Amino acid sequence: MGTGTVRSETADEAAERGREQRGWYFYDWACSVYSTSVLTVFLGPYLTSVAESAADADGFVHPLGVPVRAGSFFAYCVSASVILAVLLMPVAGAAADRTGRRKPLLAAAAYAGATATTGLFLLDGDRYLLGGVLLIVANASLAVSMVLYNSYLPQIAPPEERDAVSARGWAFGYASGSLVLIANLVLFTAHGSFGVSETAAVRICLASAGLWWGAFTLVPLRRLRDRRAPADATATAARAHGRRQLAATFRDMRQRPLTLAFLLAYLIYNDGIQTVISQASVYGSEELGLSQSTLITAVLMVQVLAVAGALGMGRLARRYGAKRTVLGSLIAWAVTLGAGYFLPAGAPVGFFVLAGGIGLVLGGSQALSRSLFSHLVPPGKEAEYFSAYEMSDRGMSWLGPLLFGLTYQLTGSYRDAIVSLVVFFALGFVLLARVPVRRAISAAGNPVPDRI
Repeated sequence: MGTGTVRSETADEAAERGREQRGWYFYDWACSVYSTSVLTVFLGPYLTSVAESAADADGFVHPLGVPVRAGSFFAYCVSASVILAVLLMPVAGAAADRTGRRKPLLAAAAYAGATATTGLFLLDGDRYLLGGVLLIVANASLAVSMVLYNSYLPQIAPPEERDAVSARGWAFGYASGSLVLIANLVLFTAHGSFGVSETAAVRICLASAGLWWGAFTLVPLRRLRDRRAPADATATAARAHGRRQLAATFRDMRQRPLTLAFLLAYLIYNDGIQTVISQASVYGSEELGLSQSTLITAVLMVQVLAVAGALGMGRLARRYGAKRTVLGSLIAWAVTLGAGYFLPAGAPVGFFVLAGGIGLVLGGSQALSRSLFSHLVPPGKEAEYFSAYEMSDRGMSWLGPLLFGLTYQLTGSYRDAIVSLVVFFALGFVLLARVPVRRAISAAGNPVPDRI
């Protein structure tokens, strides 16, 4: 009888864990539409065109009196968003670890981002500053929400499940991105049939991403549950507040140099990944002269293949280990960028081929990096550590967009700008290859999986 009771409790716990995992997946389903439709497809070319309409005769706009080439404005805004995010993410992570109340913080960040994204409907004419401000708020809000979202992973999945759970989360995100992009493509290409202009169609697509984000965030908020913060986590998080928290987190990481080494490698190569995602449409429209419909179709291809890629690379990780699989993906990224430099203008076929290659490695490289890092986080400090991790996730990178924008500002060539990003993948590869992952997991106080 006693044995039966234990089995019943174990089954109940497994069922509850599965329910939380399914709820957790839905935040990726909710917010990934912003990353796909807004950041990757529409906002870059559209905000650039708005900035160009407000530019002077030399092609410069002057936000706060600073001369900025109109073609660099979007990239600079992405970089600026991370400055705000860096101030907010450690505060949110420390508060979550200190109180154990992740859900209210997740809700606040998610709905701030969703509201700013919906507000992009007002972006028209020469209101480039409005677009820049809304982009900065939305990106920073996404970064904060992802700190809290990612910090649930060690709580809802045991070590042997994390690669698969993380990959499924990414797959959910890419599936939702694909679904909404199909609707966007129909609206954009047939906007006349719907009685709206092309500009209005773009604004509707931008705003609908915010509405989608807000609506589906309700699912994880209902299913995820908060847990009491461990006493040691409470004491640690209470030592520092505000801007000092990030420094406190990195000081704590210095006691775990192998975790810090992995994070450094990740910050560098994921900076490259996120910059490619955010700037690819600008490159396609401004340098290659491709139509918006072509760009939407290419990104839709990325979304579809990224679902298969995330799940497929998850299987490769089970066979070869997550670290080796990620290293292989970084080689593929560098080769793809090198090939992209030589693409002829006005030829969409080559762009589609490269989009297919990106799709196959995109989801897996990000999902496996997230699950790999979750093994390196000491128990009770999930949100605090993921706040540092999140500085380079989901388009929140700042060095990559800054390098991209500066290269274009100095050379006037998007080809030079896109190929400059190869340095992030090369350096990230070298740094990741040097990290002894098994020792790092053990040093963090976590059980080491059979294959990692």
